[in-house]
Amino acid sequence: MSSADADRTAVVIASRLFVPEVSAGAFRLGALARGLTDAGASVTVVTTVPPSHAPATSDPPGVTVARWPVLRDGGGNVRGYVQYASFDAPLLLRLMFRKWRLAVAESPPTTGLVVALAAALRRRPFGYYAADVWTDGVKSMGASAPVVAVMRWMERAVLRRAAVTLSISDEVTDRLVALGADRDRVVVVGNGIDTEVFSPEVQPASDERYFVYTGTMSEWQRPQIFVRAFASIAQSHPDVSLRFFGQGAVERELRTLAEDLAPGRVTFGGVVSPAESASWIRGATAALVSIVPGIGYDFARPTKTYAAAACGTPVLFAGARSGRQVVADAELGEAVEFETSAVADAMRRLLDADDSGETERKRAERAAWALAHVSLAAVGQRAAEALLATIRRRP
Repeated sequence: MSSADADRTAVVIASRLFVPEVSAGAFRLGALARGLTDAGASVTVVTTVPPSHAPATSDPPGVTVARWPVLRDGGGNVRGYVQYASFDAPLLLRLMFRKWRLAVAESPPTTGLVVALAAALRRRPFGYYAADVWTDGVKSMGASAPVVAVMRWMERAVLRRAAVTLSISDEVTDRLVALGADRDRVVVVGNGIDTEVFSPEVQPASDERYFVYTGTMSEWQRPQIFVRAFASIAQSHPDVSLRFFGQGAVERELRTLAEDLAPGRVTFGGVVSPAESASWIRGATAALVSIVPGIGYDFARPTKTYAAAACGTPVLFAGARSGRQVVADAELGEAVEFETSAVADAMRRLLDADDSGETERKRAERAAWALAHVSLAAVGQRAAEALLATIRRRP
């Protein structure tokens, strides 16, 4: 590729999260960067210095990653208004003095606004990667009306100015349009998981019997329900344990609850690499996934579901209808209401399926579904094509 060609296809991605951080957003943007480079684009990622607990991995081949220190909370997350501002404040200058033809902003909308301003000053288009609807999120956490109003204004401003918005599902698209996005400029690219890392061929981490929860432990997931349900079956299944990997806002509450209800039977393994997470999921009786219904995240389809399916491990999904429907339609495991008794009953059925050999018989079928429908590489390619089409449409 000539220097002129590289300039015409130069893309900058602005995000507070990027690999090697262990999060769905970081994996998604890593796939996007690879999709763009595979399509011949020159890619720079403007992001943060990863936390100390992030696994040591190299940057994606062919991608230039520019990192800057950022404030993080006690768990090492860039989560909270002050933490967001520590990334957004220097971002404008970081974007103004780089060569790029198209910028891509990852949430939150505060970052989107900074990228929109840089794009306006440079007279360049920008895209917005909308994996979540932040206005719904702050409402679900009980934010005050003024905070919700400000978030709505910011999110709407970004959506109306973006040349293209990448959405992960039809449900998210509907919410984005309701906020002011032009449906003709929204492209549904889906969501997925790295099917090379998460695979039925992975060596199980343990031959013990356990249920596993991986990833973020947040207010809109409330994984406390799994501790309560497990506590109700623990006595009748003394050989079974419950394992949590990851971190989040409710982790401390989870630990206290586990010690009160099922002392010695629930373990917390902290943040682990994707490969280690895959090993624990592969060896589990079932992987646990939850979305609290009715608080603004009913449209969510967590990547935890896809990670388990890719390993061929059954999913126990508790909560909102959209996530339950994915599990039920693809026969990925158990999909139940967000009720402790319903979750406990599903745990018993999954243990019975493990005993009978049904779990192992269906492993290849579940993994095949994941490979066909939720490959993260395919998601990255679709997202890259949507963004590069924006460049091609402009002189």
